[in-house]
Amino acid sequence: MSTDPVSARSPFNPAYRVERVLCFGAHPDDIDFGAAGTVAAWTAAGVEVSYCIMTDGDAGGFDPSQREAIVSLRAEEQRMAAALVGVSKIHYLHERDGFLEASHDVMRGVVKVIREVRPDVVLSMHPERNWNRIQKSHPDHLAVGEAVTRAVYPALENPFAYPELAEAGLKAYKLPWLWLFAGPEERENHFVDVTDHVEDKLAAIHVHTSQHPDVQAMDRTVRGMMLQNGQRAGMKEGRSAEAFHVVRINGDSTIAGF
Repeated sequence: MSTDPVSARSPFNPAYRVERVLCFGAHPDDIDFGAAGTVAAWTAAGVEVSYCIMTDGDAGGFDPSQREAIVSLRAEEQRMAAALVGVSKIHYLHERDGFLEASHDVMRGVVKVIREVRPDVVLSMHPERNWNRIQKSHPDHLAVGEAVTRAVYPALENPFAYPELAEAGLKAYKLPWLWLFAGPEERENHFVDVTDHVEDKLAAIHVHTSQHPDVQAMDRTVRGMMLQNGQRAGMKEGRSAEAFHVVRINGDSTIAGF
């Protein structure tokens, strides 16, 4: 299990420099909860990070008076939260909140955005359910993980998959790394020390005021989970971490079709 600091480098190959990262979430606020500390560390190190939010978050919130404005409200919350951790580019797939599926339409959209950005790392929600904390495994979250995982191999690197993308100039692309969050703890093989960015992460989460009626409880829970991650990673007492399942998709030893 790797516990190297993020420092703009791959966790399993210190010679490989990360320059661009594309993060996928189901709803505005998902990336902030799962990875905003790591995103802040990346951008502080000069890494270019962008987001892709698959739904508009139209089923979120608690205030009936916000229903007509909820989509624009959540988009603005996400814009502001992203800016706090150094992210300015946000893509949306505009799927319906609560109805997301790993369909070919969604997968095509994923492939399109990845081919446009051509990142070193795709960071996504996990396709496997977390039974220890079921709230991490909203069906839309699982659908994000499944759609992204299916998209990065083989469709992303196959010029004959979704040929209309190649015809539009979006050439096939071999992704080096896939980082997954919010999955089962037993899958996690990399911890990022985000102690220096805890307040950045919480500030980003706090922006999503439409989603968190009990801010103190949310704050306490998030801080506690990051401290637990630090303990599980074997870090010094009081250190905070975010946890990921990191998968090497393409490397020096990768053989086409294997």
